[in-house]
Order: sequence, then structure tokens, then C-alpha cells
Amino acid sequence: MAKNKLVAPVVKWVGGKRQLLDDITPLLPKRITSYCEPFVGGGAVFLSIQPSKAIVNDLNSDLILVYETIRDDVEALIADLKKHENTPEYFYAIRNLDRDQEAFKAFSKIERASRLLYLNKTCFNGLYRVNSFGQFNSPFGHYKRPNIVNEDILRAVSNYFCANNITFCNEDFALTLSKVTKGGFVYLDPPYDPVSQTAHFTQYNKGGFNRDEQIRLKECCDALNQRGVKFMLSNSATEFIKELYQDYNISIVKAKRYINSNAKKRGSIDEVIVTNY
Repeated sequence: MAKNKLVAPVVKWVGGKRQLLDDITPLLPKRITSYCEPFVGGGAVFLSIQPSKAIVNDLNSDLILVYETIRDDVEALIADLKKHENTPEYFYAIRNLDRDQEAFKAFSKIERASRLLYLNKTCFNGLYRVNSFGQFNSPFGHYKRPNIVNEDILRAVSNYFCANNITFCNEDFALTLSKVTKGGFVYLDPPYDPVSQTAHFTQYNKGGFNRDEQIRLKECCDALNQRGVKFMLSNSATEFIKELYQDYNISIVKAKRYINSNAKKRGSIDEVIVTNY
């Protein structure tokens, strides 16, 4: 099936892999019959491959809601996105809607999905971040012309979802990985092991992702390997990660870091790509 070039990420996500696709693509298996991504985020690899059968998961329930809404009611979502304003006053009013969780739960799926996309396009550096209460807390980005409503991409992604067997999940990664059978392929892009104490950013969801979680993920990779499932994993090239995955194939790639508040500190850093094939 021919790939549609308009099928591309609809959100900018910290650690997104669009910039690393040229490094990742040559390392992918030549044939992918079924695909799984348990930390989908912006889904750059998933949407680049465009598999006909996939299990896609993220622990961020609002993000999965966005994908389900794009699949189920993209025209209503586009219409709702057009109401948003690019002003700090409006931004903070929309951002603070989740401070009253009971009222926020009364919002429709369309409104919640529209809110996340709007905040993602207009917040500082597209940095999706929540506090310990699970409340979105990134500041206003002050962009002159943010592309809040990209109708062509939203419709193309919706058509792709509807034409293929794509299952969306909002659960622990281990549960998602337990569903993958022999012959499948898994791409893993978890929150990264921090390269320093000040570089620690795992707040996509309240709770974070510490080294115990990294070890639990590696144990899941061992289980995939034993079941005959091919996997590829991205992570930071820390000594901890390189030692953890020393029994597998490790490639080092350069990635640009975009999320430092000081632009002068946004340079290239080493990342690993781990495969069991």
C-alpha cells in the first residue's frame, strides 16, 4: 500500500523522532506485518511506517483521546479548533480548565481533544508538561502565527486510521507488550534516562519514569526476544542504558536537544538505538 506523505505527526512531543527518521528507517526490519508502539507520543515512526495493523499505546489518556477523535470525528474536531484564539489571556483560560477536574470531565471528547491540540501548538516550545496533579502547566509560547488547524494533515491521518486495523490503548506499557505475538515488530521510545540531574524530564504524565521503570522495560524486551518478537528501542546513551542493553545490538546516533530554556544549550547529544535483530 502506497504511503501518504500527508500522514504526519499532529502534535509536537518532547523526544519526538521526526528528526531521527533518517537514522531509524534503515534499521527497521524489511517486512513489518504487525506493529506495536507502547509509548507513541507524537508517533513520528508509527506514522512514517504507516502499518496496516498496529497496537498503539500511551499512558497519557488525553493524547490517546486526540488520536481516537481524529479517527472518529475529524470534521467536528477541525471545526472546534477554528474557535481558538492566539492570545495569552485566552491561552491561560483554556490551560486552566483542568484545575477543576469535575467540570473538566464534563467536556466532550471533541472539546478535550481540541484543547490539547490548541495548547500543544501555542505553548512554549510545544512542551507538553504536567505537574504532580496531572495539570497542564507549560506557559504561553508567544508565536505570531501558530498552525493551530492543519486540516490536510488531520484528514490524512484520520483516513489512514479508518482504512487500517489500528488499536489505541491507554494502559501500562507491559500490558500492551504482552499482546504482541511472534513475528510482530515493536518500536519503543520511552521517557529517556536522564543524562544529568538537571536534564531529567519525564513529566508527560504525573508520576514520571525512573530507573526501576527502565529496568522493568528491559525485562519486557527480554520477554519479547524470547517470544520471537523483533524490537527497536531508543534511549539516551548513558552508561546505565548501554550496560542494561549490552546483550543486544547498540547503535549510537546524534540527536538535537530542543527543550532547554536556554537556546545556547540546545545542542547535539548521543542517543542509542537498540535492536534484537
